[in-house]
Amino acid sequence: MTEYDLEVVDAELVDNGHLPALPEAAPTSPVVDRHTILYPGQQLPTEANQPTYTERDLYVSEETAQRLENQSAPANTSRNYASQRRLFTAWCVEQGRVPLPCTTATFVEYVAHLIRQERSPNAISAAMSAVRTMQPEDKKPGTRQARGMLNEYRKDWGKRRAVRKAPAITDAMLRTMVATCDPRHPTGARDRCALLLGRGALNRRIELADLTIADVSVDDDFVTLHIRSSKTDQAAIGAHTDIPAHPDPLLDPVAAVRDWLSFLHHFGIREGAFFRALTSRGTLQNRATASVRGDHVTGDAINDWIRGRAHKASLKDWQQITAHGLRRGGAQAIAKAGGDPTKQGRWTAGSSVVKREYLDRAQSRAENPWLFVQARHQAAQGDT
Repeated sequence: MTEYDLEVVDAELVDNGHLPALPEAAPTSPVVDRHTILYPGQQLPTEANQPTYTERDLYVSEETAQRLENQSAPANTSRNYASQRRLFTAWCVEQGRVPLPCTTATFVEYVAHLIRQERSPNAISAAMSAVRTMQPEDKKPGTRQARGMLNEYRKDWGKRRAVRKAPAITDAMLRTMVATCDPRHPTGARDRCALLLGRGALNRRIELADLTIADVSVDDDFVTLHIRSSKTDQAAIGAHTDIPAHPDPLLDPVAAVRDWLSFLHHFGIREGAFFRALTSRGTLQNRATASVRGDHVTGDAINDWIRGRAHKASLKDWQQITAHGLRRGGAQAIAKAGGDPTKQGRWTAGSSVVKREYLDRAQSRAENPWLFVQARHQAAQGDT
């Protein structure tokens, strides 16, 4: 046997009958919290029962990552949230506070700061939502105290300020606005179509801006719009809204849609965005450098068209008129005639807004006691 044949073994010398002590196993702690529910006979879960995660459990695929990036919050909401988060972060830096994750005290103090600035309650509520959603899921600040302050502020705000609403566009106003639209010119045909569809379908401005050619169908009696998503349809289930033909050629949505489609076909457009941006000469605007909306115009653009027509019609306070006036005016007209505008305007069934702002108000006006006095007075004059 050579020295290279020897096997070296590490060993510990012990007394006979006494084995070395084994290291004690680390105690396992129960993994429970105040939400844990155990059925009879179930054992307390411990750390030993927890799975061991690897990178495989944490990564998502490129395709999934792209879908997550493309989750479409409304553009206005996304811009507003980004702005509110920048303001909050800047305030935290100025105050020497940590913005992410922030404490409940910081959150409450920021809400108090917004109240001192006399921001509107709705604006403060939107800021609160923007700040909370930027925080890690398990470290969001509490809202009870902040909500309490906001509710008290909301009561005082309501006493001091009246909510300004876009003026309703009445039948008479609509007629004068449409009369400014030359159907022989692309811009006139487009604006007339936007006015009559917005009024007939009680559209929100973004619903008009989002329409595609495939969403608009027309026959001799009706125009049908397919609204792919809306404020009350964030899941994009979609809804169809019918607008009947009008006996007055000036106000006929069927003729308006056909005229505008003729111009689109003349431009060589048979698919894609229904409403398009035009130059002052009535040619298609170059959208090569447009925003993420591509060929689709924005809701603000729709507002500009409507306000521009109000200006051309020399309407009083035309600066305050917006596309929402078409929705309000149409809903008021339907309610005044004894109808319910809820479905036509795609409000949530049983909407308190429709009941309070349109149905109840129309009924209240129809039953105003002074109308009975006037009717009696007119009847008396007729007898003399």
